Amino acid sequence: MSQRLDYAQHAPELFKKYLDFSLALKKSHLEPGLRHLVTLRASQLNGCAFCVDMHVKEARIDGERELRLHHVAIWRESPLFSPRERAALAWTEVLTRLPAQGVSEADYEAVRAEFNEQELTDLSFAIVAINGWNRLSVGFAAVPGSQDRAYGLDKAGLI
Repeated sequence: MSQRLDYAQHAPELFKKYLDFSLALKKSHLEPGLRHLVTLRASQLNGCAFCVDMHVKEARIDGERELRLHHVAIWRESPLFSPRERAALAWTEVLTRLPAQGVSEADYEAVRAEFNEQELTDLSFAIVAINGWNRLSVGFAAVPGSQDRAYGLDKAGLI
């Protein structure tokens, strides 16, 4: 399958601004490993092959353990995640799926137990960002691995 169209080429200013927004999240109060788990989980939920591929490689480059990456899909049953990581993954799921009845007070209180206001805001923006990238990549059929060299992901040693 080939990519349907290159949205970055057709809307370079919007692409650049959205990329800048996403890159600014790297300066947030969230630890990189947590961001990797969140972007991977949202990408799994959205069925974004390009982003799952990308975020696994980014996480490996940053030293994430392979088994934990495999367990992101089964995080609720896995013993490999901390309470803070579990709260972030649950928040990722609720904001990615947005229940018809809205976000429950219980879901909000669970994530607030692990994150202060600034961290929760940063986490939520990270979830918003990856969901947007997922929708662009799924909609335009971005090809997994096609940007590895441009993004430095070939350093992950995964083929």
